[in-house]
Amino acid sequence: MRHLALLILPLAVSACGQTASKPSTPPAHAELIANEAELLKLTLTPKAQQRLGIETTTVGGGSAAQMRQVTGEIVVPPTSAGGVPTNSLTNLQQIGSQQAVADGEVARTEAQARLARIALTRAEALVREEAGSVRARDEAAAAHAAAQAALGAARQQRRLLGPAVATLGTQSTLWVRASVFASDVGAVLRGSEAMIRPLGGNGEGRSARPVQAPPSADSVAGTVDLYYAVNNGDRALRVGQRVAVELPLAGRTQGLSVPSSAIVRDIYGGEWVYQKTGADTFVRQRVEVASESSGQALLARGLKAGALVVTVGTAELFGTEFGAAH
Repeated sequence: MRHLALLILPLAVSACGQTASKPSTPPAHAELIANEAELLKLTLTPKAQQRLGIETTTVGGGSAAQMRQVTGEIVVPPTSAGGVPTNSLTNLQQIGSQQAVADGEVARTEAQARLARIALTRAEALVREEAGSVRARDEAAAAHAAAQAALGAARQQRRLLGPAVATLGTQSTLWVRASVFASDVGAVLRGSEAMIRPLGGNGEGRSARPVQAPPSADSVAGTVDLYYAVNNGDRALRVGQRVAVELPLAGRTQGLSVPSSAIVRDIYGGEWVYQKTGADTFVRQRVEVASESSGQALLARGLKAGALVVTVGTAELFGTEFGAAH
């Protein structure tokens, strides 16, 4: 027993000298910052509502055509059916040089065609006066036909090169090249118009009609190019500009509909409406817009049918809410 006590004593002393190990730091930590359920409830007197011009409407059902939004690029349409559109990646210096050569070839063949026509007219006159041979007239006719064929080929080659480089920025009609995933091409209604909107722009878009163009695709991205013609009489669109293209799809989407004026967006892109929950109370409610057209927004989620939402004065309520919070 004496020897056993002597062995246990050093172990106890060693254990007392060790410091307690600290618990390891967890790899992740979540902290509650805000909760959408804790939004402010605004209470406005009837006089304040009248001063802000508050107007409400009842949320009801609605439907909208299915749309698919893709990216597009403004390009210059060719001057002939077999031409290739001019886009931002086109080497304009090379195109300009080729156009100059083609213009010269057109001028040369036009001169040859005029000379061939003069020779044919002279040969026909000699035959009528019985002063020339029929063979010479036939040879002149063949030379004139060859000159006309050369002129037609030169003009077609010039048309394939598109409009002059100097006039690219003044085209009244431009094309939009929309890149669509190959899996979605079959669902696009090719006979219907698309809607074009500048990226980051506000207001109404502009319609674009479908046009036929040489087939093109991107095998790396797996996209197919669809082309639409858009009126650019106001010169608002620029060649190479990126735009958002809303393509019509088959079928319609059902949901709740509210006026577009009821939607307010925060700095993070979140979409909200102000719901009237009482006689003088308003609460901001998050929603998700599925589509928006003709002043109406179709909601994917966020409200129930029959709810009262503010349609006029949403910006004023938004400012009042955050002004009161501070």
